[in-house]
Amino acid sequence: MSFACVYSRAQVAMDAPLVTIEIHITSGLPKFTIVGLPEASVKEAKDRVRSAIINSQFKFPQERITVNLAPADLPKEGGRFDLAIAVGILLASNQLGQLDLRQLEFFGELSLSGEIRPVLGLLSSLIANVNSEKTVYISAFNASEAALVTNCNTKHASSLNQVCQDLTGQQAIEFTLNIPQAEALTSRYTIDMAEVKGQAQAKRALEIAAAGKHNVMFLGPPGTGKSMLAARMATIMPPLTESEALETATVYSIIGKTINNSEWQVRPFRAPHHTCSAVALVGGSSNPKPGEISLAHNGVLFLDELTEFERKVLDSLREPLETRKVTISRAARQSEFPANFQLICALNPSPTGCHRDNRASPEQILKYLSRVSGPFLDRIDLQVELPKLKTHELQSTQQGESSEVIRNRVVAAQQRQYQRQGKLNALLSNNELDQVVTLDNESLAFMALVTDKLDLSPRSYHRVLKVARTIADLAAEKTVALNHIKEAISYRAFERLLNTLTRV
Repeated sequence: MSFACVYSRAQVAMDAPLVTIEIHITSGLPKFTIVGLPEASVKEAKDRVRSAIINSQFKFPQERITVNLAPADLPKEGGRFDLAIAVGILLASNQLGQLDLRQLEFFGELSLSGEIRPVLGLLSSLIANVNSEKTVYISAFNASEAALVTNCNTKHASSLNQVCQDLTGQQAIEFTLNIPQAEALTSRYTIDMAEVKGQAQAKRALEIAAAGKHNVMFLGPPGTGKSMLAARMATIMPPLTESEALETATVYSIIGKTINNSEWQVRPFRAPHHTCSAVALVGGSSNPKPGEISLAHNGVLFLDELTEFERKVLDSLREPLETRKVTISRAARQSEFPANFQLICALNPSPTGCHRDNRASPEQILKYLSRVSGPFLDRIDLQVELPKLKTHELQSTQQGESSEVIRNRVVAAQQRQYQRQGKLNALLSNNELDQVVTLDNESLAFMALVTDKLDLSPRSYHRVLKVARTIADLAAEKTVALNHIKEAISYRAFERLLNTLTRV
């Protein structure tokens, strides 16, 4: 047999398209050619595969070898195809006998000694094989990552020799049917909302934000607990479902981040430094990779010192905040990554730290705050000012509500939303919002007055109604009342501050 066909998968953003690896061996001067749009790392597989085959006590054919990676118009990169190419060459050169590999897929980079090394982005390939009859051969180093995917038959091998012995029936590798074991949620967090002293309004805002998936902004002098509160946001959010956890883990797999099996259902918390670029935040480069907003998928993105970020960096978040995904377009390809994150941002209300210390003029404060654009501010649902704590609050030994207590209310409120509309309130379209929020005449008049006074945009107007709907859900009330509207309006601290400064 001088022809063989082996299967693997490429990595294209979050997808794993099937790649058919065809190997043809013919007589002629020895030559090893790889075609099918391979990038440099794939072309270098020729030397890795040759040495791995020889050092695994097999014979490397001294003939003309052509390897075709189909489809030809799909770019291939990385060392993930090494194992499949080596197995295909051994099969085509009749060193493995007559084998049917149509229900097998191979993933692994080969070392010169024949050892199988791990590959990046394996999760998407395993997910593509869930509930299929195929068997997937992977590196033993990828075992912990593969354990996150249920109902996928995998075989973990440490060398090319081990794979070949299993294929020929000499020494079998046991199947691994992966079933991740979820740990108790209480053991996953080392921080708790009960540790935060005072700041009742900020805690209430976080509870509303968690219940309805709203974005939050904290304004306050240094040391008032903005970062401390943001870090505890994930502790009051429901744990990730298995599908959400897999999607988040897949993003981390693409960048080679090790996934901790004991914490894989904990929501991610990302806090990039204010010097990060737009590419680092959103994702990009010539070979598109996920940025911080995708790494925060299904979790929390915390932007501290918001006014220190470049304006164009912040404005690059405007579209992902609406679409919950980011599309990166390059001349050769277009990649899409998920970005369903919850934004929490924090800033000082003045360049001096506090707008009430009389160290900066209203003009200086306005110039400082204008670094946050209006369209970006439009996408923030809850704006809360954090005052300095009083001495008796600092010295108090009484703890507030724990994260578990708050989380239980959040879960109950979310269940009401899913039962009513199938999604959380922040994700409602305007038409859907009209169906679940019906205001009486008094509430309509109040909203008209506030809209004119705060100069709310149509987007901000609808976001106030969404927040009011979430407040009603937390109170287990079916309709949105005037008191819910008033509380929602109270979380517009940034806009009130701007109005105050412009009138001075």
